[in-house]
Amino acid sequence: MDYSSTNLLLFLYQWRKPLLVIPLISVVLGALASSSLFIQPLYKSTVVVFPSTTNSVSKALLPQTSFSDEDMLEFGAEEQAEQLLQILHSDQIFDTIASQFELLKHYGVDANGPYKMTYLREEFKDKVSFKRTQFMSVEIEVLDTDPVIAAKMANEITDLLDRAKSRIQRNRAQFGFLIVKKEYNKVRADLRTMEDEVSILRTKGVHDYEQQSAVISEQLAIAQVSGGSKSGIRSLQNTLDTLAKYGGRYVSLRDELSLLKQEEVKIRTKLDQARVDAEQIMPATFRVTKAIPAERKSYPVRWLIVVVFAMGSFVATMLAILVKNAVKELRVNNDL
Repeated sequence: MDYSSTNLLLFLYQWRKPLLVIPLISVVLGALASSSLFIQPLYKSTVVVFPSTTNSVSKALLPQTSFSDEDMLEFGAEEQAEQLLQILHSDQIFDTIASQFELLKHYGVDANGPYKMTYLREEFKDKVSFKRTQFMSVEIEVLDTDPVIAAKMANEITDLLDRAKSRIQRNRAQFGFLIVKKEYNKVRADLRTMEDEVSILRTKGVHDYEQQSAVISEQLAIAQVSGGSKSGIRSLQNTLDTLAKYGGRYVSLRDELSLLKQEEVKIRTKLDQARVDAEQIMPATFRVTKAIPAERKSYPVRWLIVVVFAMGSFVATMLAILVKNAVKELRVNNDL
């Protein structure tokens, strides 16, 4: 066959009826196939959230000893968005949603089947998706036959995301709080032990070693030069011997107490911060949009199905005609 443009036009005109009728029939069939009688429509609900850069209340709000304060209003970047995606794909989110919305029954999965959880997970992945957008936000998209359930599920997943991350952070913060509290109690116990020992030394007459030593040494020297009473000199000498015996320990305790009290102040500040983090957890996300029941279905796209049916039938019809003509010409040539 000569497939010049003129012959092609003649070919199309010659076979115009099947090339028009069959695609028209396909359009009707496509419209019927895309109707709710054959394909169950799905409605889409979407939630968009931005991750936060920090979830530590103490770092965001309380005074810090360094200049690394964090802005509680700042949006997170790629790393924080990826963290949210990891939590969204966790079993905790899936199990909670599957139980709360009775997805086995809702998706029509046989609850007694041997592979029920496998089928349920596959259906869940088909209907629920999470992705990071180019703006570093996280999009939660839910498809369902019921628009109300789709919206509720999307919003519940978002709430679970916050609660799951908060629970992880709270557990870690409480563990850190216990560590700091234990260290604080140890420092306080050491302080009490030292203070008790200082009190004992004071009962022995050691109150201010340096000043007492200087004054008593001076008084002893004056008494000895001026010929004071032996009992007075003996009393001063005994006092000086007591200072010499316990003075070193007194000075050591006094210096250690000073350093330990400074350390106690630092640990108490850290303890207060750890307590705030353990008791108060900031939201992990900024919710940009809240899911609402969709008014129009998102799947199937009826016009697209009709167009695909029409184009497919047109191409298939043309190929069938070409094959038929080629076979016919081949037979004629063979007969000749």
